[in-house]
Amino acid sequence: MRALRHLFAPSARWRFPPASLRRIAEAIAAGEAHHAGQLRFAVESRLGWRDLLAGRDARQAARAAFAQLGVWDTVGNNGVLLYLLLADHRIEIVADRGYARRIGDERWQAVCDGIQRALAAGEAEAAVLGGIAALNEVMAQAFPRSGAGAGNELADAPVLL
Repeated sequence: MRALRHLFAPSARWRFPPASLRRIAEAIAAGEAHHAGQLRFAVESRLGWRDLLAGRDARQAARAAFAQLGVWDTVGNNGVLLYLLLADHRIEIVADRGYARRIGDERWQAVCDGIQRALAAGEAEAAVLGGIAALNEVMAQAFPRSGAGAGNELADAPVLL
């Protein structure tokens, strides 16, 4: 059944047209003005056949994207990836090690749950924007902006994998 979901998964470009991607990038940039963390959003329509046969799940795919996009490589160890796998209807948040002692798993899960509820209501962009706003609050708590900060280390533009 999972293979069929991946075969017929909706296109990320259909769910997130250019204007939507632009608004998401703007929300990321605006949020990062209030904290020292670095936020990325990546969406993947489906996994490839090799990944499916290997039993790769959304969490593993998110961790791979976290590394691929360099989110783990921020100066302050304060990168966060918001990852959406459309075929599996899964949201994953991968946070760099700087958050480990500052933010508990239940906070990340609460953000995921909120995004999941909004996605179930049918509005992908609104769900992601709400998730970005919630993540920015969490990130500001863990890494408040102090002075000029490290600047924008990672691109704000969403990534369609």
